Amino acid sequence: MISSLRRKYIGDRAFYRMVLAVAVPIMIQNGITQFVALLDNIMVGGIGQTQMGGVGVANQLIFVFNLAIFGAVSGAGIFGAQFYGNGDHDGVRNAFRFKLLICAALTVIGAGIFLLFGENLISLYLKGEGTPQERADTLHYAKEYLTIMLIGFLPFILSQCYSGTLRETGQTIVPMVAGIISVLVNLCFNALLIFGYLGFPRLGSAGAAIATVIARFVEAGIVMLWTHRHSERCRFIVGAYRSMRIPGRLAGSITRKTIPLMVNETLWAGGMAMLGMCYSLCGLIVVPANTIASTVGNVFNVAFLAMGNAVGIIVGQLLGANKLEEAVDTDRKLIVFSVAICFVIGGVMALLSPYIPNIYTAQPEDVRALASKFILIIALTMPINSLANATYFTMRSGGKTFITFLFDSVYVWCVTVPLAFVLQRVAGLSILPLYLVCQLADLGKCVVGLILIKKGVWIHNIVKDGAK
Repeated sequence: MISSLRRKYIGDRAFYRMVLAVAVPIMIQNGITQFVALLDNIMVGGIGQTQMGGVGVANQLIFVFNLAIFGAVSGAGIFGAQFYGNGDHDGVRNAFRFKLLICAALTVIGAGIFLLFGENLISLYLKGEGTPQERADTLHYAKEYLTIMLIGFLPFILSQCYSGTLRETGQTIVPMVAGIISVLVNLCFNALLIFGYLGFPRLGSAGAAIATVIARFVEAGIVMLWTHRHSERCRFIVGAYRSMRIPGRLAGSITRKTIPLMVNETLWAGGMAMLGMCYSLCGLIVVPANTIASTVGNVFNVAFLAMGNAVGIIVGQLLGANKLEEAVDTDRKLIVFSVAICFVIGGVMALLSPYIPNIYTAQPEDVRALASKFILIIALTMPINSLANATYFTMRSGGKTFITFLFDSVYVWCVTVPLAFVLQRVAGLSILPLYLVCQLADLGKCVVGLILIKKGVWIHNIVKDGAK
């Protein structure tokens, strides 16, 4: 009995070597990126609470745009992974072209929205307790940061298109190296421009934005240059820019898969922004505390996010190669592995939760105490988030993007967000129990996800039946 369960849910050494070869580079890249974001957060927090709050609000809005790009790239990436598993390099090239076109369109739309309505969107987060001067200062710093960050949209979408396609074709090291160099550049310019070291101007939160933009150009330059110089290993790039034409049938297929995924990511990010807004109604102190907790949480969350990407890549390639039974077995073991990792990482995070906020020495004691409690809640609910994330990527690997749309963003908007507003506005729940309930709400997504996986609705080779 035990041996049978072990074979069903636990892989052998070769299996975990294969999984870690895919997941670890993504984990390292994302981990370093989030760690530098944490340092960035600490540096800005060292200048003042209002600057930190402004950067936190601006980043929540930018997060919505980033996830819209992620959804667009991921939708085409489903086809890229399956085409690569099927040995079809022309298909991978066309998926890459689709990424470039749709990301360019989204960038124009996103920049337009932020330029026209940025101040109004920021103001939605500044309705909690606090003095008028604090709200005015936070608004100023958020607008300044957001405006500068618009310049970084172009290199961001290019690095996402190139890095995503490289990962789908088995080249995970180069995006990792580019990410490491990028965050080191970001860190150096943060120190120079936020505090004005070595004769540079002291720009505060604006300096943090400029440093991030510089780092994004560096990252995009590295992945693009390497890809074009190694065209024999990156066959998708050969002739990729001779024409941006994509076969009509394939373009239609990718669009039908991408739109639900893109809308899902955008709405999900919007739902998270709405939750942040709801939390802020409990007091202006919640904004910097939530910024600290979210930034710290992102550092630890890289484990299950990288495992989710591994599920999408590995299972997607197996489905594209028509190895359906192997895909089912691999997916089951990947989900168990992801959740097991997060029990360990969540435990470490919980033990460190009382001490981590103390590195924000310039923040008031009440902000750090609240952030510590937020971090503890994130740590305790990490296995739940890991399971929901793994089931989401499983559905996506088989092209079931409309199901993931219902499973993910519709759930957030129809369950989590209304629950938060009812508990805060009607029941008058204080911030800590409100935060805990909203984190635990993902249990429902886990149940739905496991049912869908059990039914096998995701087991689908989307490139087999002439999609190319």
